[in-house]
Amino acid sequence: MRKKVTVVGGGFVGSTTAQRIVDAELADVVLTDVLEGVPAGKALDMLESAPISGVDARATGISTAAGDYSATAGSDVVVITAGFPRKPGMSRDDLLRANYDVMKQVVEQVVKHSPQAVLIVVTNPLDAMAQAAFKLSKLPKNRVIGMAGVLDSARMSSFVAAELGVSVENVHSFVLGGHGDDMVPLPRYSTVAGIPLPDLLPKEKIDAIVERTRKGGAEIVNLLKTGSAYYAPSAAVVEMVKAILKDKKKILPCAAYLEGEYGVKGLFVGVPCKLGAGGIEQIIEIKLTAEEKSALDKSSASVRELVTVLGV
Repeated sequence: MRKKVTVVGGGFVGSTTAQRIVDAELADVVLTDVLEGVPAGKALDMLESAPISGVDARATGISTAAGDYSATAGSDVVVITAGFPRKPGMSRDDLLRANYDVMKQVVEQVVKHSPQAVLIVVTNPLDAMAQAAFKLSKLPKNRVIGMAGVLDSARMSSFVAAELGVSVENVHSFVLGGHGDDMVPLPRYSTVAGIPLPDLLPKEKIDAIVERTRKGGAEIVNLLKTGSAYYAPSAAVVEMVKAILKDKKKILPCAAYLEGEYGVKGLFVGVPCKLGAGGIEQIIEIKLTAEEKSALDKSSASVRELVTVLGV
């Protein structure tokens, strides 16, 4: 019996995530959206591409405008991408209230129909929305995860690979903290073929890469004018989905609910996690310098401001 993944939100991130999952034959996918026809049309298009791609995973699409999520029942993983996108000049904080309302509508329904699912939250502001989903769902903390660190680390790795002229497969970058301007890229823990990044690039080059990583989402928003990134975010989600469905025990940076780890309590913050069938199966604590710890504390404080506003 094939696994089942529900992707909530049929926009660019959601539909691209669904397509990647189907193409990889990781699971059958249910794509949902409040718009009539859009998820069904996109799912049908995916289904008709299957004979060409040679995949047997199936995609179906449903409208949830009437609040009916019954078709999502029994999902192993639920990916929540629904929400309002960030537009040029809009901060992640501006999205807070509107997307919290979306989260309230979605989480209750998906958990009702798939009480054993792992939730992966993609909606922005990411860390605050993960916290909201955790509180609203009443699921164990290991089964609510925010997608951020995989994306931010990938952005950093792409910049490092371009700067050094090496394969992206050689580069492993490490980004902690909240998914925003205060994220904490860690050059000291980032490597190229096992070689620490500071051994390969001068400080000014590394600082430029760190700054570009922090502004990575905004850079794409400003270029697109009318949307935000979706290729890299969807790839990041699928890496997490794969680790869970295949019980890979893969260590990936994710937004996780901390209860004292890294000196942070009662908050979703990006840290290295072991992902497997149970969701987050272990939070990995690494040693930070005083400067790195200060940066993580600052990032955590930014997240706490948002969740305090929401009261979650």
